[in-house]
Amino acid sequence: MATTIANLTTKSDGSMEGVFATLRVNAPITLIPNTNKSREDAPDYRIVNKRTGFEIGAGWHRIAQRSGEEYLSVKLEAPEIGVIFGNLAPAPGGEENKKVILWNNPQ
Repeated sequence: MATTIANLTTKSDGSMEGVFATLRVNAPITLIPNTNKSREDAPDYRIVNKRTGFEIGAGWHRIAQRSGEEYLSVKLEAPEIGVIFGNLAPAPGGEENKKVILWNNPQ
């Protein structure tokens, strides 16, 4: 079962802002497009904690094997949460500029 760990709003510049929230964390975040990628495998987005300015993750465009559709795979990392992998998805309600990050428990 997928769990929502962030609610985001897409901005006109392609960035996304919102809140990353778990039982231990409640942090404002921004996903910033990485327009100056130095290597092909560099992240497509940098994820920054808006309160501290520290980078806490990254996101990569991927292609789904089953559907062939593009999606954003994200990795968040901090001492209090360890490493969390998730995927960006449309938010419930169908608003085009609203997104969520979903976490699937690997167990």
